Amino acid sequence: MTTEKGGGKQRVLVVEDEMLISMTIEDALTDLDCEIVGPASTLDAAMKLARDEKLDAALLDVTIRGGNVFPVAELLMKRGVPFAFSSGYGDWALPEAFKGQRRLTKPFTGVELEDMIRSLCDRPSRHSLVERSVGPVRP
Repeated sequence: MTTEKGGGKQRVLVVEDEMLISMTIEDALTDLDCEIVGPASTLDAAMKLARDEKLDAALLDVTIRGGNVFPVAELLMKRGVPFAFSSGYGDWALPEAFKGQRRLTKPFTGVELEDMIRSLCDRPSRHSLVERSVGPVRP
């Protein structure tokens, strides 16, 4: 995915401390022609990337080494960077400021991951494009 202005690829921050999940996210981002920033597996590394890098979007695991990811989310909100939490927890586990924030619920499917990335990068889902052009797909 390239930026709207025809610039480079969409730069997506990945904050995830579980290697297999991180690799799954990275594969999906690569398939969508995004540039991966990170991945960061610790709070300190995530804060540095969130503060210093040009970002178009971010996927944030809620609980990582070093604590929870909420300081990173606060920084991204201040910078106006769209993000989603990746977590097995429900809204009840989020601070009030983040209830209702986009969330990719673990375990997630490849389709859910792709749709979330497209949503964060403000790109239509391939699945919704099919449904709009031919109607809902029935099994």
